[in-house]
Amino acid sequence: MTMDQLFSILDPLLKLSLVIFMVGNLLDMGLRLKLQETLEGLRNVRFVVQSVLWGFVLCPALAYLLTKVIPLEQPYAIGMILLGMTPCAPFLPTMVDKARGDLAYAAAFMLLASVVTVVYMPLAVPVMVKGLSTDTWTIAKPLLAFVLVPLTIGMAIRRASAPVAIRLSPFVKKTTGIATIVMLVLCLVVYGKGFLGAVGSYAIGTQILFFLLATAASYWLSIGLKQDQKSVLALGMSTRNLGAAFAPLFAVADVDQRAIIMVALGVPLQTIASLLAARWFARRASTGEPGAALLKIIKN
Repeated sequence: MTMDQLFSILDPLLKLSLVIFMVGNLLDMGLRLKLQETLEGLRNVRFVVQSVLWGFVLCPALAYLLTKVIPLEQPYAIGMILLGMTPCAPFLPTMVDKARGDLAYAAAFMLLASVVTVVYMPLAVPVMVKGLSTDTWTIAKPLLAFVLVPLTIGMAIRRASAPVAIRLSPFVKKTTGIATIVMLVLCLVVYGKGFLGAVGSYAIGTQILFFLLATAASYWLSIGLKQDQKSVLALGMSTRNLGAAFAPLFAVADVDQRAIIMVALGVPLQTIASLLAARWFARRASTGEPGAALLKIIKN
């Protein structure tokens, strides 16, 4: 079997695993979403405004600026801009929990980011991403199908019957977990050579710089938020919705593989960036909480 034949078999499987990953995570989020807790975060106008500002104005602008300052080849630049436009990975609550952040605000951020992404990307991609020949509806279709629809179905099931949602959630989560592992393995097999080819192309360095600046700036420059809310916002910026970033690339024929590789590089890089950030935020939460020192003495 030739490499081209192997690619023709594995590439559709990779895309299928990505779809299951996206749909499963959003469906599970909807099944577990407690509307009352989510509304608590959405009622905080300052948090909502800064989330939208950082997620859909400043971070995309930062990604775009980096592609102009750093001599990236155009396909890598396309992938970088798409990453910059898609905040909030499905595993955000896990990172927020590690950071000792406010999980209710994490749920609010995920819902807000999902809805805004579906509206924002079809309008922004044709304007910001040069070299990607597509139209608004081509981008909107996969986002509606794989982001908004499963999220809405999950929330509808939760609202109709919380016990049913609770029973379904472990099954959905397990299925999604398997799809995630398959996706990561296939990603390495299909694009492993491309990952090696990205070394020395400024692609990896550009992403590292983006995650560093986006995380640090959104944390330190967020105004009027509590520490556990700031960590939610910053982790939302240091994680990327890779499914949403992939959607325009998979919707268009004959996309340069380097654009896909640039987005795929976000898998390990955002995981490392968000884990390091969560660990640092957890330390600040421990030192900043009233009575934290006394609690530590009592435990010891």
